[in-house]
Amino acid sequence: MVRLSAERVRRALQARTAPTTQALEELTARVATLEDEVRECRRQQLRLAELTDVVQELLLPISQRDQEKVDEVLERYSTQLG
Repeated sequence: MVRLSAERVRRALQARTAPTTQALEELTARVATLEDEVRECRRQQLRLAELTDVVQELLLPISQRDQEKVDEVLERYSTQLG
């Protein structure tokens, strides 16, 4: 029967869990990076949708030569930008 000292058991467990701990830390960091990228992507998609709305609002008044409506839409858009 083989008897292992507590120190040998501890070292054996550390050897097995150390890569797992490191892998977990790497995955946690990667998830955080991906979450940041998703937030940025959503922000850009929202911005693109807003710009698309402005373009659509401008196309009809421009085609109808309604300068007053064009000015109104541009003013509202400028106000939203802050």
